Amino acid sequence: MARTPSNMLALGTKAPDFSLLNTADSKTYSFDNISGTRGTVVMFICNHCPYVIHVMEGITAFAKDYQNSGIGFVAISSNDVVKYPDDDPALMKETAKKYGFSFPYLYDESQDVAKAYDAACTPDFYLFDAEKTLVYRGQMDSSRPKNELPVTGKDLRTALDALLSGKTIDTLQKPSLGCNIKWKV
Repeated sequence: MARTPSNMLALGTKAPDFSLLNTADSKTYSFDNISGTRGTVVMFICNHCPYVIHVMEGITAFAKDYQNSGIGFVAISSNDVVKYPDDDPALMKETAKKYGFSFPYLYDESQDVAKAYDAACTPDFYLFDAEKTLVYRGQMDSSRPKNELPVTGKDLRTALDALLSGKTIDTLQKPSLGCNIKWKV
């Protein structure tokens, strides 16, 4: 497990589209399928990373808090499942069920979507506005395994609240920190 920060994709970037399989219902979803009318949160996560496991319940609660406000959510796993079988799509389906995901959990087998988003770690969070423009990227909050801080989603919530109220989102944003994406060689 390498502690890896977000690459911090440039603010203003348009959301890269994708067409990925949802492990829960075996349907294919694109950015347009999952986007909300007011904004969209794209999360790169996986099943086995302790940083993701640490925030998993917070992610689920966070999504439920904002989905009725016109915010779409999607989680994507891009890890190499040959070397990291805990991230296999069948186990992704179990994870989505275990945590009660109210959003698709998509499998990026080719890793092309992670590359398009310049994703580096799990978890890695991106917030796009209604025009599919990146307005926030980085950490959910400052909580990490063993640092004793509660999982609140403060940073991402602050950005979402600003987006929903039409206020300016602070461009000083902290990178997420987690396990590196397990790239295929």
